[in-house]
Amino acid sequence: MKADVLIIGGGAIGSAVAYFLKLADPSVSVVVAERDPTYGLASTPRASGGVRRLFSLPENIALSHFSIPFFETFAETMAVDGTPAEIGFRKGGYLFIVPPEARDLLKANFDTQQSLGVRVDWLEPDGLKHRFPSMHVGDLGAGVHSPDDGWLDPHGVLQGFRRKARALGAAFLAETVTGLDRSGSRVAGARCASGLAITADWVVNAAGAWAKDICAMLDIAVPIEPLRRYEHYFECAEPIEPLPYLKDLARLAFRPEGKGYSGGVPTLAEPRGYNFAVDHGYFDEVVWPALAHRFPQFERTRVKNTLPGLYDQNDFDGNVIIGPGAGGLSNFQMLAGFSGHGLMHAPGCGRAMAELILTGRYQTIDLARFGWRRLADGAPLPERGII
Repeated sequence: MKADVLIIGGGAIGSAVAYFLKLADPSVSVVVAERDPTYGLASTPRASGGVRRLFSLPENIALSHFSIPFFETFAETMAVDGTPAEIGFRKGGYLFIVPPEARDLLKANFDTQQSLGVRVDWLEPDGLKHRFPSMHVGDLGAGVHSPDDGWLDPHGVLQGFRRKARALGAAFLAETVTGLDRSGSRVAGARCASGLAITADWVVNAAGAWAKDICAMLDIAVPIEPLRRYEHYFECAEPIEPLPYLKDLARLAFRPEGKGYSGGVPTLAEPRGYNFAVDHGYFDEVVWPALAHRFPQFERTRVKNTLPGLYDQNDFDGNVIIGPGAGGLSNFQMLAGFSGHGLMHAPGCGRAMAELILTGRYQTIDLARFGWRRLADGAPLPERGII
């Protein structure tokens, strides 16, 4: 089988690449190989669904500046045969809170965000208390609120991109890539478990938490590891005023969901690996104390459901690796290592990858600093004070 572009991984990222490729050039043949079309263990449907502009790096802010308005009109843009692709986008805002010792760092990020056109509000502790009366603010130094950010349904985003890409002519195959063949500085083709062989001018590694396994087929070491994290759904017995998506530097992150809340406390101390087991004591031991400390109403809360999922954690610097260069290969494009930011940046990175493949350069957002070169140079590019 021959294709112009082979995308390995049909989650939100791979499907977004397929969509933007076919949108930009309908004549390009695009094949997406997804080993599990039910997405039973895929990361996208297990994501929290948050979308925000609260970053410190200009590239991530620019990606959010494009992606969030894209999500706001997603239902109409991704409609197929008149059926809208509903994703339940809710502009509930984001709130980052920090202790006094991180106040200067938060202010530096706030200044960067304002300079790049993000609508953000600086809140002193008394301002936080006025805005959110239930919040304990005695140990806080400040907060930043972005009212135009929010959250959405991750599964809806995945299915919307997938359906639209297929409607535009992209082929989605239920295939497991088991090997990649190298010829000089290029990937010559892919071999699948079914026996199917696929040759392509371009190969995109959009396998998320499994991206390192795809790289290993080419003897490429990449610092992307599967990192288990939990998304808990919990309810509170006492009322709390409407809340935004709240995050702090201790990694507490949660948002309203239905009549309850969704979130958790991911930890980088979690052993790396493909682990989908649930530690049912984690909520009571880690998440509940953090919730109850910040909002006394959560003293009486109960977890209703815990969903394990995987980050494609880039242990080098926590940011996406995008573009060619891995292993010296010119036609092997990396698009993984989002470290929890994949869903929110799927539109921006999908468009960027389509630009790279079709024109050889970034046309809209320059993501060159997120390329393979920084790994080769040993020059990490982490976010500052952003989880």
